[in-house]
Amino acid sequence: MQFRFDEAFRGICQQILSENRNLEEWSEMESDDMFQDGPYVGGFDADEGEFCFSVYREDGEYWFQISLERIRQIVERSLEIVDIRLAE
Repeated sequence: MQFRFDEAFRGICQQILSENRNLEEWSEMESDDMFQDGPYVGGFDADEGEFCFSVYREDGEYWFQISLERIRQIVERSLEIVDIRLAE
């Protein structure tokens, strides 16, 4: 299923970029709930090397992963949509 980013998630992405950390630094402070805003909960997963998020919608919980580079694209608005999957 495709999901369009909203301003709340762009705010999370801006917060991630403002931390000005590289992947190694993010791996050292791994957390699955570091970022929370509205329907979004997530953080950096060192095993995946990406940020993993849950988004809670009326029809259930969905998961998606975003790389640091894609976080930049979301903030720049060059990436608007991501695939999400129903949480298991």
